[in-house]
Amino acid sequence: MSEPRINQQWRPSANPWLITAAVMLATFMEVLDTTIVTVAVPHIAGSLATSNEEATWVLTSYLVSNAIILPASGWLAIYFGRKRFLITCIILFTLSSIMSGAALSLGMLIIARVVQGAGGGALQPVSQAILLESFPPEKRGMAMAAFALGVVLAPIAGPTIGGWLTDNYSWRWAFYINIPVGMLAILMIETFVEDPPYITEAKPGKIDWFGFGLMAVSLGMLQVILDKGQQKDWFAASWIVWFTVISSVSMIVFVLWELRAREPIVHLRVFADRNFAVGTFLITLVGVSLYSAITLIPLFLQTLLGYPALQSGLAVSPRGLGALITMPVVGFLTGKVDVRKLVGTGFFLVAVSLWLISNLSLETPIWNIAAPSVLTGVGLSMVFVPLATVAMGTLPQNEIGNASGVFNLMRNMGGSIGISFVVTYLARHAQTNQMTLVSHLTRWTPAYHYNLQQIRNFFGIHSGPALAERQAEGFIYNSLLRQSQLMAFMQSFRILAVISLLCIMATLLLKKIKSRGRIAPH
Repeated sequence: MSEPRINQQWRPSANPWLITAAVMLATFMEVLDTTIVTVAVPHIAGSLATSNEEATWVLTSYLVSNAIILPASGWLAIYFGRKRFLITCIILFTLSSIMSGAALSLGMLIIARVVQGAGGGALQPVSQAILLESFPPEKRGMAMAAFALGVVLAPIAGPTIGGWLTDNYSWRWAFYINIPVGMLAILMIETFVEDPPYITEAKPGKIDWFGFGLMAVSLGMLQVILDKGQQKDWFAASWIVWFTVISSVSMIVFVLWELRAREPIVHLRVFADRNFAVGTFLITLVGVSLYSAITLIPLFLQTLLGYPALQSGLAVSPRGLGALITMPVVGFLTGKVDVRKLVGTGFFLVAVSLWLISNLSLETPIWNIAAPSVLTGVGLSMVFVPLATVAMGTLPQNEIGNASGVFNLMRNMGGSIGISFVVTYLARHAQTNQMTLVSHLTRWTPAYHYNLQQIRNFFGIHSGPALAERQAEGFIYNSLLRQSQLMAFMQSFRILAVISLLCIMATLLLKKIKSRGRIAPH
């Protein structure tokens, strides 16, 4: 295999770390918005006189438009000019945040969120491409550490910030908080960011409307299926079946079309690079583990341990502390050691932390959740930075923008798939566990008979024998429900731990790269 061409000639005139601060602001704002609204859904439903189920479209509409724009961001950046495109996206994101906060009806809010998702979809990949091109290859590890810090911290900080704003002010401030951040990001990008020659000298071709349409239909329908599948009992609903068929056919035609198109909107041939193909597969599984765990832990704390929204958000915040401490170290080591070892070690630490969480109980103190969360943050920081570096370290510089869009899309899609899976798994296996446990609760089981008698005597102090009997049985049944749910939660965490362990094996497929971005000889 011949070594890939990597343009190392162009360098930005501004300090690369000022560019990092500028684009990281935009990235943090966008990733934060994917989770900050989650804890505000009940408040939005009450304020706009709608049901909780209908209010979840506030989340879905954002994810759908976000997913559609992500893979096309590289092409759009070249077509419109990357700096101009990035600033336009931030303006669009900020204005739609104002519209979302001022919404007077659910329909108005959903439209604003669609626009917000479209504006935010390009912020991650374009920012990542700018970072990778602004630094020489040997320093890209530190640059990616700063970028990954925003990507890792934002989903963790989102529920905490959203819960605090909603409890103390209003759900509308979950959107208004984007205004000052967006304005500062626009000012810094206008001042420090510039387009490389291959962007400014590129001749924009025709827009691949057919390919874009196929991609929009396929990804949009897939996102709706993943978001609403459990609520509608999956394929028991006819519209889920039709959406699945249309999404699958559209994706197949899209892939065939893009491989043959003269000017494709997404350059799928980038998957011919082995490092990028394996790296994209791994970042998808990272999305599964990261977003599933972020969804499961607050749900566990609120439904079984009775934590309020803000406190459940704070319980997972130590993960950010672990990432914050480790990111600079990992960024330094990325250019010094074999990044495959860092990625493998990171997956191992994530697996260990998830397995520790899978041994929790209904009497678990908050410290037993905080300690594994710190370890999760350390592990994720060892995965995010080196994995992005090795996945795109062997690509030509002019393909990084397109590859970054696909890379970030697959992380988000992995998150959607993971969340959909764990929500379905919890619902189904809580029922299965309940049936298993019920078989042990009979009057002929000595332990059950003894406990029922003790609880009945306790309630009998304050009520009559007949009422005490019903209260005792109700108490035991409620305990059974909690135990069956606990078992489902713990089983989910163990599955995620096993997925992380399997990722270690996949890292062996990555090719070692030298610090200057070329594949090392074997």
